[in-house]
Amino acid sequence: MEAKVVLQSRTPTGTSSRGVNKQRCSPVRAVLARPAESVVGSGTKERLRLKLKPADSKREVAQDSSSVHNDNWFDLWAINYLSQSLQAATGVKSMLSGYESLVETTAMMSKKFNTKTQQELVIQVLDTAIPKLILNMIKTLLPQCQFTREYFAAFTTVFFAWLIGPSEVRESELNGRREKNVVYVKKCRFLEQSNCVGMCINLCKMPSQAFIKDSLGMPLNMVPNFDDMSCEMIFGQDPPTPNDDPVLKQPCYKLCNNLFKLPFLYNFIFLFLLIILSLSFWCIVESHIRSSILSNSKLFLAQMSFHECLI
Repeated sequence: MEAKVVLQSRTPTGTSSRGVNKQRCSPVRAVLARPAESVVGSGTKERLRLKLKPADSKREVAQDSSSVHNDNWFDLWAINYLSQSLQAATGVKSMLSGYESLVETTAMMSKKFNTKTQQELVIQVLDTAIPKLILNMIKTLLPQCQFTREYFAAFTTVFFAWLIGPSEVRESELNGRREKNVVYVKKCRFLEQSNCVGMCINLCKMPSQAFIKDSLGMPLNMVPNFDDMSCEMIFGQDPPTPNDDPVLKQPCYKLCNNLFKLPFLYNFIFLFLLIILSLSFWCIVESHIRSSILSNSKLFLAQMSFHECLI
């Protein structure tokens, strides 16, 4: 129920006994009324609802909402371990903690190194994180088959939620039969936090595909969807070649967090150093000219004095 304020005014049409028109003060009364939603009809309700301005693209809608992740002690340990390993391998330093530290470290990597070096550094960190003996045992004891593909998919959903976010196992058709070899990530945590297509491709997709294929013997095709930030990890499927992979042809986000590229920083530093060198050169030239003029004037005065003495 609502309380509405109603002003009632009484304007008498006649005159008083003294012949003077009087107008009494309007009393304020509070009136209880039904809510507006119960008064209007269903058609009017729809018109009263706020109409959201349509976004320019699905990407902007995906970027507006951010997921909330409650990391436990194992998640925090794994996140910090990966972040510290990347910092040790690349020489960058992050003062943040948790997943923010991982995102900041990878962002600095994307600015400092080219795409090929980024992928090689991530593969190097993954190689050092897991002992070679364990990798060789997994590769030998779990050859590529339906059980191994489904095992890899289930293992990923359970033990890597701290990195990619919540996920589920889905079926796909492989070699003419249905298998549960696909990990579907509803909204990738790394892509959501980094908000960068290039970081997703060069620091997650490409090195992960290469590492799992070379070290574990399992083909993997990662198919991120940059419109809704979801991703499919298809175990047992070889990824397309770089020239044929449509993911590698995706443009950057309009609101990319990684817009400040390193070439721009290089240009700025080069321009700054050029200005400093120009000023230094001008100061040296000016000092040399001044000293030359001063020495010439002294020589001229000395010659004049000598002539005066002869005269």
